[in-house]
Amino acid sequence: MSANLRSRGTVLPRFGGALLAAAFTVALLAPTHIPVALAQSAEPSLEDVRRATERFRDVNVALAEGYVRDPMNMCDTAEGMGRPAALGGMGIHFFRPDLLGITAPPNPRVTGTGTHTDFSKPAILIYEPQADGSLALVAVENLVFQKAWREAGHSAPPSFHGVAWDAMADDPATPIDEAHMFEPHYDRHVWIWRENPNGVFAQFNPNVTCKHHHSAMHMGK
Repeated sequence: MSANLRSRGTVLPRFGGALLAAAFTVALLAPTHIPVALAQSAEPSLEDVRRATERFRDVNVALAEGYVRDPMNMCDTAEGMGRPAALGGMGIHFFRPDLLGITAPPNPRVTGTGTHTDFSKPAILIYEPQADGSLALVAVENLVFQKAWREAGHSAPPSFHGVAWDAMADDPATPIDEAHMFEPHYDRHVWIWRENPNGVFAQFNPNVTCKHHHSAMHMGK
């Protein structure tokens, strides 16, 4: 998840570990309804991904199928990640711990063994908060941890439609946790439910806003 900001020196590090641990414990015990899948030999088209994820426009369907809302309840923006505000927003992440291969709470960072790259069964769904309190599905995402990916025999990052996934790792020299409490990983956003002038595979979307998100942990505007 490329932009779940965990800024050092705020309340986030103090409570983040406990909240994440609780969420992962619940998620790992909860039943799920989609089988874990590895990368498929033939990539789905963007239209295939739209058809496969259309049911998740209803967030209750996502919850019923094992997706878990970000326990920090962050609505991520470029500004909140220390990037130019003009890049836009991202939204709230809902994730499948089993597809990410997460088997334990963060200690101290989230890690996993999964190598799931199938966008017709994305590990992460991203929603934009609406004025009426509802959530609108705007994008899907997959993420693999670099260590697990290398141990599976891969020397290059995963790619989708010929575009290599983004590499994310924390830079200890900066005040922002660029890896959002995750171990180094690769991820890819696909904006199939909200047009993105930055590109369908960009991290942020200027057509997405967090202005309707009501949370003390909202980062950015």
